[in-house]
Amino acid sequence: MKSLEASLKPLHTPVLLEAFLKAVSPISGVWVDGTFGAGGYSVALLNAGADQVIAIDRDPETFSRAQDWIAELGDRMTIHHGPFSDMGRFAQQVDGVILDLGISSMQIADASRGFSFMQDGPLDMRMSQVGKTAADLIRESSESELADILYQYGDERRSRRIARAIVKQRGVNPIATTGQLTQIIENCLPLSKPHQKHPATRSFQALRIAVNDECGELRRGLAAAERSLNPGGQLAVVTFHSIEDRMVKKFFRSRSKTASNVNRHAPDPKHCSPKFSLRFRKPILPSDEEVKQNPRARSAKLRIAVRRSTPSNPIEPVSLDTSLREKSSL
Repeated sequence: MKSLEASLKPLHTPVLLEAFLKAVSPISGVWVDGTFGAGGYSVALLNAGADQVIAIDRDPETFSRAQDWIAELGDRMTIHHGPFSDMGRFAQQVDGVILDLGISSMQIADASRGFSFMQDGPLDMRMSQVGKTAADLIRESSESELADILYQYGDERRSRRIARAIVKQRGVNPIATTGQLTQIIENCLPLSKPHQKHPATRSFQALRIAVNDECGELRRGLAAAERSLNPGGQLAVVTFHSIEDRMVKKFFRSRSKTASNVNRHAPDPKHCSPKFSLRFRKPILPSDEEVKQNPRARSAKLRIAVRRSTPSNPIEPVSLDTSLREKSSL
């Protein structure tokens, strides 16, 4: 079989790949790659000793790009189109789960997907390519709803000013392209200085998260991973912004402490016991060399926990609520 890793490099360089492989070694058994993308993590897991990878992605284009080399793997890889929160339908009693959150380089580079403010295209932002688009969200939301989205999911301090400008402009002409939205945001904010983020970065992130219900999907996905993992199985999550990282950190902390799991309605001690053990107290960060080679890695954090034998129990959504002003010690 030809080298699959070599064939993937032009498409996608997985962030923190080497650090991930080192942290979860030795690798064996069945793994779930819940965010397949271009398949970088899947191939690396198989090459490192995994017997099988169950690959999941809600973007219908991901598997079509990799269908040639996927066919070569036979039953060592199975693929499923859908959100990773549905992993329980495809994977039970697995030995590891990797979730590489956010959007892929291919999605950003494709102007027709509408994820990037760097090139003009339709204001879409849908990972699954079904449902309401970002243009729909902007057209249908009230000014206060837009301001809340920009603030809650983008931590945009000038959210009200931007929302007001959006509503004013949509009253004149529909906002249907990334270029139109970018111009509106740029007119509301001061020009960024060299080495600073583009003024539209936070707003585009916020709209993307809202369109794809990324916080809800992550909450459901973490719970699904807990139910699917064998005792001793590992859950690894790569995050790229503070909102999702706070959610992962809170999940790992709450599910690895007895006190956080006490429920007066469930007196059975099994329901109050920790479900995970933390592999590392602090997240794994990319090296300076990796950031130099792949600037997208600069904000990445990798957190890993090991499943214990305690039976899973429901997770109250409020337990993963985050505060945008919360100070993280990690």
